[in-house]
Amino acid sequence: MPVSRKRSIIRSIYTACVATACIAAVAGCSVHGPSGGGGQALWDGQRHVSVADVWLPPGYKIEPVVIGLNFPTGVTFDDAGKVYVTESGYSYGEIWSEPRLVRVDAKDAVVVIARGSNGPWNGATFHDGNFYVAEGGEARGGSILKIDRDGNTTALVQDLPSTGDHHTNGPVIGPDGYLYFGQGTATNSGIVGVDNYQYGWLQRYPQFHDIPAKDVTLAGVNYESRDPFSAAPKLARYQRWFPIFAPSPRLVLTGAYSSFGTPTKPGQVVPGQIPFTGGIMRIPLAGGQPEMVAWGMRNPFGLAFAPDGKLFATDNEYDVRGSRPVWGTGDVLWEVTPGKWYGWPDYFAGQPINNADRFGAPDAPVPRRLLASTPNKPPLPAAKFAVHASADGLDFSRDDGFGFVGDAFVAEFGDMAPTTGTVQDPVGFRVVRVERAGGIVHAFAFNRGRANAPASKTNGGGLERPVAARFDPSGNALYIVDFGVMLTDARGVHPAENTGVLWKITREDTK
Repeated sequence: MPVSRKRSIIRSIYTACVATACIAAVAGCSVHGPSGGGGQALWDGQRHVSVADVWLPPGYKIEPVVIGLNFPTGVTFDDAGKVYVTESGYSYGEIWSEPRLVRVDAKDAVVVIARGSNGPWNGATFHDGNFYVAEGGEARGGSILKIDRDGNTTALVQDLPSTGDHHTNGPVIGPDGYLYFGQGTATNSGIVGVDNYQYGWLQRYPQFHDIPAKDVTLAGVNYESRDPFSAAPKLARYQRWFPIFAPSPRLVLTGAYSSFGTPTKPGQVVPGQIPFTGGIMRIPLAGGQPEMVAWGMRNPFGLAFAPDGKLFATDNEYDVRGSRPVWGTGDVLWEVTPGKWYGWPDYFAGQPINNADRFGAPDAPVPRRLLASTPNKPPLPAAKFAVHASADGLDFSRDDGFGFVGDAFVAEFGDMAPTTGTVQDPVGFRVVRVERAGGIVHAFAFNRGRANAPASKTNGGGLERPVAARFDPSGNALYIVDFGVMLTDARGVHPAENTGVLWKITREDTK
C-alpha cells in the first residue's frame, strides 16, 4: 500500500474515533472558538515601516530611528545624549544569535560597542561613563554586566537563576545609588511541567525550579503531568503511524518550588535563598551580593523610578498553560514597597487564584493554593492591563516639553496566543499611558485599523511588538523599542530576525 494511502486511512480512523468519543461523552470534550491572536498572521516576510499607519494623540509625531535591528530589547543614552540599543541574542522559539550593545550614529547606522554569548540581553542603563546590562542568561544563568565605552565587560553579579521561562530584566539605577533589576520565575505558576520541556529549558536543566526569597511552608499540593523524558522517543515513534494507539506516557507528580517529578508534603518548608526567582533585587554599582527588594512577582520586566523617587515595575502575569493553568489574569503595574511579597504563585492583583468563577481555566481544574500560609497580605496594583497584553518596559514623563508629566508610558509586547491562551482579537501591540493617580490606562500609540493588531497582521507599516519605552535625557522624546515580527501558532512562536525597529515620538513642534 502506498505510504500516502496508509496515512490517509490512519487519519480517517483517528478522526472517526475522536468524533465517536465526543458524541458518546460530551462532558469530556469541549469545542472552543478559534484563537485570533496578533501573531496568528499571514506575513509577506518583509518588515514595512510607515509612520502614517501609527495613530498618536493630536500634536504628536513618530519617526523610525533605526530599522533592521535583531531582537532589540532596550534603549539608553550616554552623557552626550547619544542613543544605544541592546539586541537580545535570544528569543522564545529557541532562536539564538549574538547579544550586542550598539550605538546609533545616524539613521539606520549602528556601531557595535560590545558583544556577548549568553542572551537574552534585556535592556541597559548608563551611569558615570559605564553601561549596565541585564544579561538574561537562558543558557548559562543571568548576570549584571558593566560595560565601558570601549566595550570592556565585567560581570558585577553572576549565576542568577535565569535559565527558565523568564529572565534577568531591567536594570535601573535608583536615587540611593544602587542598581535595581528584576528576576522572572522559572515557571508559569509555580509547577515545573511539560510546557517547560516544550520551551526548551527543562531539557537543558532538568533539576531547575523556582526559588523563594524567604522560607515558605507548602500546602503539599502536587500536580500530575506526563513525563516527556521517558515517553518522548517512544511516543514519537508510535504516533507517527498510529496516534490513537500510542503507549500512554508515564505520569509524575510535581510540587511547588521543586524540580520536575518531585512531589511535596503538607507542612514542608522550602528555605529562602538570594538570589531567587520572581522579584526585584539590587546591588551596589561596584557589584556584590544581591539584596532582596521585593518578591512574589512572576516576571517583573520593566523597572522605572517615578519623578518622586518611588520604584515601579510591570509584572507579566499567569498564562493558561502548563500543569497549573490560570485563566484571565491581565498584567499589572506595581508601586514597589521594599520587603513586600506580591502574591505569586497564589494570588493575582491581591485576589486568591483558587477562585473557580474567576481564575479556573476551561477544561482544567481550579488552581489550588500552593502555600500553606501567606508571607503577608498581597498589595493591590497601581494599574491593570489587558489579559495577555504583555506590559513590558516603562518610563515616566518628566518634562512639559513632552507633556503628561508624572504619567507612566508602557510598551505592550502583545499576546502570544495560542501558546499562552486563546484570545478572540489581538491584545497589546501598542504603547499606553498610565495616569499615576487612579491607574487609568490610555492608548497612546497603536496601529490604525479596525483591530489593534501588529503591522504583520494588518499588512501595514506600523508597530509590531513594543518591548521598551524610555525618554531621552531632555525629556522631550520618547523612544520605543520594537522587538520585531513574531508569529505564533499551535506549534509555538516564530520570531523573524532583523525585523526590529527603534522609533521616536515627539511633539510636532519639537525639532
